[in-house]
This record gives sequence, C-alpha cells and structure tokens, in this order.
Amino acid sequence: MDPPEQRRKRKRFVRPPYSPKHLLSVRSLTSSFFFLTFLYFLSFRFFPINSSTFHPILVVSSLSLLSSSSSRSVQNHFNGDDLLSSLRIEDRVLFPDHVLLLVSSTKRNIKNSEGMECVYGRNLFKRYDSSDGVAAVKHSVLSVDEYDGFRFIARCPVPPANHSAAVNLQRRGGSVAELGGDYGLLKSNQTVYSWENVAYAAVLDGKTVVVFVKGLNLRQERKSDPTQYSCHFGLRNWERDGGFALATRAITAAQEVVRCSLPRSMRKNPIKAEGIRVTIGVTVTPHVHARAHEQVLVPSVAKIWKHKPEKQRNRKGKYELCVCTMVWNQASSLREWIMYHAWLGVERWFIYDNNSDDGIKDVIEELELEDYNVTRHLWPWIKTQEAGFSHCALRARDECNWVSFMDVDEFFYFPFPTPRLQRKRKLGFPGQNSLRNLVANFSSSTRVAEIRTGCHSFAPSGLNSPPSQGVTVGYTCRLQSPERHKSIVRPDALDITLLNVVHHFHLSKGFKYLNLPHSIAVINHYKYQVWEVFRAKFFRRVATYVVDWQESQNEGSRDRAPGLGTEAIEPPNWRLQFCEIWDTGLRDFVLANLADPESGSLPWERSPL
Repeated sequence: MDPPEQRRKRKRFVRPPYSPKHLLSVRSLTSSFFFLTFLYFLSFRFFPINSSTFHPILVVSSLSLLSSSSSRSVQNHFNGDDLLSSLRIEDRVLFPDHVLLLVSSTKRNIKNSEGMECVYGRNLFKRYDSSDGVAAVKHSVLSVDEYDGFRFIARCPVPPANHSAAVNLQRRGGSVAELGGDYGLLKSNQTVYSWENVAYAAVLDGKTVVVFVKGLNLRQERKSDPTQYSCHFGLRNWERDGGFALATRAITAAQEVVRCSLPRSMRKNPIKAEGIRVTIGVTVTPHVHARAHEQVLVPSVAKIWKHKPEKQRNRKGKYELCVCTMVWNQASSLREWIMYHAWLGVERWFIYDNNSDDGIKDVIEELELEDYNVTRHLWPWIKTQEAGFSHCALRARDECNWVSFMDVDEFFYFPFPTPRLQRKRKLGFPGQNSLRNLVANFSSSTRVAEIRTGCHSFAPSGLNSPPSQGVTVGYTCRLQSPERHKSIVRPDALDITLLNVVHHFHLSKGFKYLNLPHSIAVINHYKYQVWEVFRAKFFRRVATYVVDWQESQNEGSRDRAPGLGTEAIEPPNWRLQFCEIWDTGLRDFVLANLADPESGSLPWERSPL
C-alpha cells in the first residue's frame, strides 16, 4: 500500500477527464442540433411552399455566400478551365431586370463574358417533385466587367420560373449535368440580396468612410439625423469568420449617403481599411419584446475602397476643369460631347457607366487613343445618380479644382456678345478654352464655390432622324423660357454630407454660389430629340428621385415631356413639338470654330469607310 503522502500527490495531479458540467454542455449541444434538424425536415414535409411564379431567395445572413466547400465545388465544375477555376462568387444582388454577381478572382485578366454561362438551379423553397420537369437551365452572361480593386462584376438575366436567383457560373458549353442530379452546389448558403435594401459601395475619405446604402428612404434634399445610424466593420477574413467586429457612430446622413469615423484601430493607418466589408446599422423603435436601442444591420456587399488618382498628363498640380457624368447607352453621343467641351477647355472626364450595353467601352478607348483624358467607372447601381455624383465628387477632389456635373445631351454655350455687352464683359470673349478660363477667374476667390448656368431645352426641330453632324448643328428650335440650371463646383468646398439634387451640391458653410447671366453663358439641353432617340428614356432613368416614364406619377413634372403619357408611343407631330423660338447660335458657333475649312466636316464625324 502506498504511503498516504504519495496518494495525496497523485490526487493533486490526476483529474477526471470530463466534469459533470462539461458532459451537460455536450448533451445540450447535441440535443439542440437534433432538434433543429428535426424542425428543418418537418418544415419541408408539412409546410411546402409552392408557386408557379418566380420568388427570389432573400436571406439576410452574416455568412459568406459560398462556403469554403461550395467554393471548392465551383472550382471542380471548372476543372480544366484555368480561368474559371480561379473564380469565387462573393455576393449576389437581385435587380428588376437582372442578377448582379460580385466575383473575386485570383486572375485580373477577366475581359469579357465569352467563356462563361449563368446556371440556375431549382428554387430551394419549392419542394422537389421529379415529375414537374424543373431542372437547371443555362443562359449567356449579359456582361462581365472590372469593378474595384477586389472584384469584378458578372450580370445574368433574371431566373426563369421555379428557379433560384442564386445563380452560379460555369464555363460555356459545359453540361448542366455537371452540377449533379441533386444540384449540391445550390444546397450551400446562397444568399441573394434585394436591391431595395443593401449597402452597395464604400469610399475611404481621410479618417472617415462614406457608405452608399439603399433602403433607408431618407428624404430628398434634406439632411437627416445621424444619431440613429452607425457603421459596422467586418473582419479581414469575412468569408471565413463572418460577422461585424467593430462599430462607429455616423457623423452625417443624407439621401443614400452615410459618413462614419473609422474605428480607432484604423485611424492611424486608414489604408488598412481597404477591402473590409462595411454596413449600416439602423436603430429601431423598441417594441414590447425587443431590447432597448436595438439595431438592425442592413445587408451589405460594400467593401471600402480608395480610388488612386490618375497620373497627371504633362502638368503639375490639379486639372483646372473636369466633368463628371452618368450614362446609360449614350455611346453615340460621347464623341461630340467630349470633343466640343475639350475645345472649351475641359481637361478630364469621369464617365460613370450605369450598365450600358451599346459599346461605350470601345468608344471611350478610342477617345483615349486620340489623347482625350477620359476614364470609365463602372457604376452598376440603377437609379442612383445623386449617390454616383457624390462618389465622383470624392474621386475628383484630389485631381480637379472645378468639376462640372452635367449630362451628355447638355452643351455649354457662350452667346456672341453684342457691341454693348462687349464693353461691359469682364470674363473674356467666347473662344477656345473659354470655359476653363471662366472658372479659373474664380479659383482664387475665397468664397465662390459653385457656378450655376441656366438651361434652354431644345426640340426635335422638325427632324425625323438623328442629325448627321450632331445635336449642336441639327437641333435649332427650343422652348423660350429657360429651365433649371446646372453647376460647376469646387469639390473641396462641398458640404460634408455630399448632398446634391439636380446636378447641384450643398456647399460648406462660408461658401456661396454665383448665377451666370444668360448673356454670358447658357447650357443648350437637347432634351427633346427625334423620337428614335427620345423613346430610350422610357426604359429607365438614372436619377434616384425622378419617376420613370412608365410610372403614372408626377406626369406634369418638368422632368417629363409635357403631354406625354406613360407608354413609349410616338405622339402625333412629335417632330414639331416644343418649338417656340428658333436659336441657331450654337450651330453657327460650332461651324465657325470647329469645322474643317476645306471639307466642312466636324471633329466627331466619322470618315466614310
């Protein structure tokens, strides 16, 4: 028998491998797992959801869209295809007319959609019946494009009836059977976010982050109370760990833009915030069973990004005058608009492309080859023009002293001065670089930060087809009274909210705007063009707070055509409408200054093949 002292030592160092408390914890977890599994199968057995129409899967989840196992499944489907095996679908957003996929890739040479197809599996909320004939289907990818420094975008058509919006990609020509009889890939967590409620973009701005978010429904042209909002920052390894680890309070909130401070751990080195997912928290009114000050997080596909300024072309310092615009299928209008305003002195263009499919990318590349300083920025978020302009203002601030926010059917024009006005005019005479010279006169001003110019709306001018020499020469009749105004602003003097409506911004305290007299400058707005061009407006409009033409709201608004209904049907005598006064001033100006002396052709006219 061992001495008592040795037995005490053994008791001191020997412990039972499991305590009763530990066993209870394991039993509890096991019981919970089997109970939840039972409820899952019970719901499908007794409460199946049937529908003959498509219902998207809208799941708010803090998990990654594709788990690591599903990512491996994607790579297995693309075995033998070196490019597609590197893809990983991070997020999906359901729009009214397509599904947007945000895809990361280990390769940065994704140039087009020729190698990919969209694959749709059965709707996961519809109980499977082998007799219903519902199987996976394929459609061509609508477009593929680079988006930010982390991801590119693929756009797929909306899913067919009884198929899931959790669309996947496969190599073109691959067999649907590759997905397997049970479509195992679609059984993984396949979150699809609704475009009506999602944080969609985020920009690093000093020691703050500016988040663009849909679904807050804040009032137009109003600053909102920021105290009910907060920013929540994900972990660096979001897809693996999930969840939001850090939070800060909102500084400002207006329309679709919320600004927050960076977390303290990122402020000393803000660049570390790049690539981190961020979303907005909304404080909701507590109800009987809710905790006080409960916050609901908006679903998010937004990752913090800081755009790097373009290298200045043959100059030091900032460009004096830049232009920002948002377009949808305006490729045919770009050459005239850019070449004309380049002659007036614009040095830099930011083109925000809102899902164009008319070859605009090729047009911009051609202009760049001709030494026009144009960059295209993919902006896939529909009806967000005001937010896009706020985004562009942040982007242009490091490159430009002044930025004009205008559309591609709007042209600055300096009327020929009368002898009386010539004596009084102090801003220079119209000519080459006249617009740049005008704004440069105010660059040294400590207070003027916005230059407003009135607009004249031009009519179809009796034409039945687009004018061959461009809008500036072809349309010569307009409404008599001017409508609204457009602005050129100093991006470093904008209000911290970045609040803007109808192309003009709110300014920081201490700054003011200047209205240019119509005798000095106007904007010719070629709003009512030939019906062939005008009817494209019925598809969609880019502004957030402007009703689409198909909707029967605000039919008397100046944003619509007077007397025009909600259908794209050409009214009688469209070519003769809106013509109250003939105005050939800009036509004469263009032909006198920009036409070739020998041929009479204009710079934007294509040479015959």
